[in-house]
Amino acid sequence: MHYIGLDVHKQSIVFCIKTGDGEVVDQGTLEATRSALEEWAATLPQPWQGAMEATQFSGWIHDTLSPYADDLAVAHPADLEAITKAKKKSDTIDADKVSDLLRIDMLPRVWMPPRQWRELRRLLRYRNRLIEQAVWHKNRIATALMELGEPYVKSKLHTKSYFYPFLDKLETGEEDAFLLCASRDRLEESERLARTIEKKLLRHPLLERRVALLQTIPGVGVMTALTWAIEIGDLNRFHTLDQMVSYCGLCARLDESAGKAKRGPLSKRRNRHLQRVLIEAAKLAPRFNEELAALHAKECARGHRNRATVQVARALVARLRAVDARGTPYEKR
Repeated sequence: MHYIGLDVHKQSIVFCIKTGDGEVVDQGTLEATRSALEEWAATLPQPWQGAMEATQFSGWIHDTLSPYADDLAVAHPADLEAITKAKKKSDTIDADKVSDLLRIDMLPRVWMPPRQWRELRRLLRYRNRLIEQAVWHKNRIATALMELGEPYVKSKLHTKSYFYPFLDKLETGEEDAFLLCASRDRLEESERLARTIEKKLLRHPLLERRVALLQTIPGVGVMTALTWAIEIGDLNRFHTLDQMVSYCGLCARLDESAGKAKRGPLSKRRNRHLQRVLIEAAKLAPRFNEELAALHAKECARGHRNRATVQVARALVARLRAVDARGTPYEKR
């Protein structure tokens, strides 16, 4: 068996090939293109295993090389840095270390989503960015009116029936009117495209039934269910509920030494997209779910409002996991 470490960059890929005994067979640099990778992979000694650090470019490289490899792994960047940190650093050294970690089975592996799941993730995250842009334009319109000293009805400002008649009556300069109209146009375009993407995702065969089942949980809306299904992907990659809670960023950072343990804020090692949606859902879920409302009230009574939100989010994770695993609608015990 040969072990290949890859150091991946935007325009180049550095590789190091070793035998099981650690002997270097070959080292070099490739152009980061599909054709160059396929041509190189066809010349490799068989059988071989490969590994690379998880980066923005890992997906297409993994798809290209997987048919040629017995196994192709992707490593967690932070864990990999902690293991291989040294005074000297170069692309060649990095590729050498990755091949060594793979060879001795110490590579900190992460799950590489299949191409279809990566495409769904990109689409969902683009939809979320569009919503952020829409909110930014709403704030831009409100700020411009405040700067002009013009009073407005906040609850109606962003509706067509109110905004355009209000703009016609507004006594302002041509530039300010242009800015308000431009912001309104971008707002409408962002919201329209976000709705289109949402409908497309909800009709996807991998998501349609799964999202519908998750929405049977009281307090779980369409975007919470959709985000869960897409960001989690394959549910079987998590063996315990604690692993899933950790992945969602709902557990505290722990520092322990000499028998003394200190817990910090929520860990930064998480899926931030899933964490944000679950925290937002946890703020609203108690309104629709009596059990979650009781849990939230219990923590709030102790004076821990933020902790109450996190506890509700963890409870949501447990319910989402259970429904997702069973493949049946939620049933209250």
